[in-house]
Amino acid sequence: MTREGGCLCGAVRFKAEGEPINVRVCYCRNCQKAMGSPFFARALFKQSALTVEGATSRYATSERVERVFCKTCGTRLFSWRTDGSAAGVALATFDDRNAFAPTEHIFVSGKMTWLRFDDGLPQYPETVP
Repeated sequence: MTREGGCLCGAVRFKAEGEPINVRVCYCRNCQKAMGSPFFARALFKQSALTVEGATSRYATSERVERVFCKTCGTRLFSWRTDGSAAGVALATFDDRNAFAPTEHIFVSGKMTWLRFDDGLPQYPETVP
């Protein structure tokens, strides 16, 4: 299965082949700041499963992760692991934004206090054990 998506202005398009490794919502401080949002909802794919066309830029938010965004409109698209293993694709950037549903919440120790969960999904204070 191939899923497609892109940025707000259309300058960057991507294709994701196959099924994601996992689909999670992250509340760590790096994701909050990088996304400008209380969380980062993403589908994790092998980098080899992704094809990206268009001009992007990157910003390293840790030794392990670079954030990839459109050079034109600034849409935050991916969290790209520097070891080449995987990339988190922002769920809202898929053409079918309901293509994937999260299965768990991670780094909830960093969530904003006003957030409430009623989806019954597992919650982990840090990463999945």
